[in-house]
Amino acid sequence: MNEITDYITQEINALTVTDVVEKAQDIFLNLPFSHFPVLEDGVYIGCANAEDIDLLDPDKKIGEFRFNFDRFFVRNTMNWLDVLEVFAKNETNLVPVLDDKNTYLGYYEMEDIIRFFHETPFLREDGGIIVVEKGLRDYSMGEIAQIVESNNAKLLGAFISYTDVNKVQITIKMSLGGMNEIIQTFRRYNYDIISEHQEDAYLNNLKDRSDYLDKYLNI
Repeated sequence: MNEITDYITQEINALTVTDVVEKAQDIFLNLPFSHFPVLEDGVYIGCANAEDIDLLDPDKKIGEFRFNFDRFFVRNTMNWLDVLEVFAKNETNLVPVLDDKNTYLGYYEMEDIIRFFHETPFLREDGGIIVVEKGLRDYSMGEIAQIVESNNAKLLGAFISYTDVNKVQITIKMSLGGMNEIIQTFRRYNYDIISEHQEDAYLNNLKDRSDYLDKYLNI
């Protein structure tokens, strides 16, 4: 599998503060970027925003509008989940990459990071997915892994898919196996099951009892 840093690109050279705005406008006109990096003497100082650039005088220097730049970036040592978080928080499809000495290395494109995600075992490997919920202060990733593995399944990945001030939902992917046993074990540990599963004997039993009660009441 590729490393995420294999996706760093400099296919399009970064803008510089001495470039005219028209050059940035041409980039955004011809390429689907929401942002694009700007350098000053080779040092990254921020990203020009496509929406802002579109409104500027094309003959002005980009550097005149440095105070409007967005300042986000990632390090080349960051894992793909942290990189994905920067994309999401800044509502962008391009993120500049710097090393630990703040040297500009290039940029990641959102499309490439999604492609990288698709190559991870979390998506690539066959398995079952379950979503569980518990109190924000009560859940434990270690406990979740123990529940999965104690039922002879392998944990392929887990992430927090929803949270508020009281509770958290965790999406879990595991190797195919005794899903019903895993579901019942989660319930014994006071996790609520948010996802629906045909294998869930508990819900099936409730449904059977409900159907029986309906027939009884309709006699």
